[in-house]
Amino acid sequence: VQLQASGGGLVQAGGSLRLSCRASGGTFSSYSMGWFRQVPGKDREFVGAISWSGGSTFYADSVKGRFAISRDNAKNTVYLQMNSLKPEDTAVYYCAAARTGWGPNVYDYWGQGTQVTVSS
Repeated sequence: VQLQASGGGLVQAGGSLRLSCRASGGTFSSYSMGWFRQVPGKDREFVGAISWSGGSTFYADSVKGRFAISRDNAKNTVYLQMNSLKPEDTAVYYCAAARTGWGPNVYDYWGQGTQVTVSS
């Protein structure tokens, strides 16, 4: 499975961005999907996850109420809508796919990351 994340960029604090992650080479609709982020010198941080059907989502406390994950299985794509962005949201954002289970620690495949920078 190959994952291609896109949509990152520079945004002012309080603004919004939507990241996309398109999957190829596998059965996307059978995978749960997750989003992570990482700042240089720090551990990778779980952002949120969505079940294979899209019926369930789960978020880290740091983004709950501001970020939303959705998916379109017909387009093999998962989205991360980020609202009310803060400078501390600045990171490289990664998507990941899991063949079984869902949540923070189940991922088998990883995308290459897309940079999000939030200016104050």
